[in-house]
Amino acid sequence: MTARRTVEVLLSRYGTTYAAEAGIRLRNTPQPLYQLLVLSDLLSARIRASVAVAAARALFAHGMRSPDRMIGSTWQQRVDALGEGGYRRYDERTATQLGNGAELLLVEYGGDLRRLRKEADGDLGILRSGLRRTPGMGPAGADIFIREVQAVWPETAPFLDGKALQGAEKLGLPASPAKLAQLAEQAEQAEQAEQAEQADDHGPAVLAAALVRAALDKHVVDDVAARA
Repeated sequence: MTARRTVEVLLSRYGTTYAAEAGIRLRNTPQPLYQLLVLSDLLSARIRASVAVAAARALFAHGMRSPDRMIGSTWQQRVDALGEGGYRRYDERTATQLGNGAELLLVEYGGDLRRLRKEADGDLGILRSGLRRTPGMGPAGADIFIREVQAVWPETAPFLDGKALQGAEKLGLPASPAKLAQLAEQAEQAEQAEQAEQADDHGPAVLAAALVRAALDKHVVDDVAARA
């Protein structure tokens, strides 16, 4: 079992970003970037990732897709949407934080996280600090956002946080972001060579999400090992 084959199987089986799973069509535009911020905040709590994703989908289904719409909702509507997604342990506190975070984003950045991107100018330290000003957003949440946003903010790539590297270790892969990104690129090239049509572009964000799934779920590690 080679490292490249392991990455090939991992990406083919689990190569979906959490943003995509939450129904976010990630683009470098204000609304999907805000939705990613909300998702990152939800994912950073000590709760199953599947529950956080379901809660994000419920919030967006109820129209809370932008900071304006989030502020326009009532606290109870946010609580109810979070509960609908199964996010009950932290629903009341999170409902308050979502309202406060949306207000802060509007005041500081006019509701547009691209302004934070411009302010950071490729400096991940500045980007993290800006993200962590969001109520409820700790180091883990900031890293989740960067991990996913590298799909549309290439200056942050390749970014693999501690959780992704933990997944790499469990799979017996190197703990170097650069080496992992190279393996993913090789795996993608091999896949394209085997197919008549061009394969999907996995990219570092997809690799990071797949590695995180391996870190969080032993079944993923066992499944990849059995197929590689």
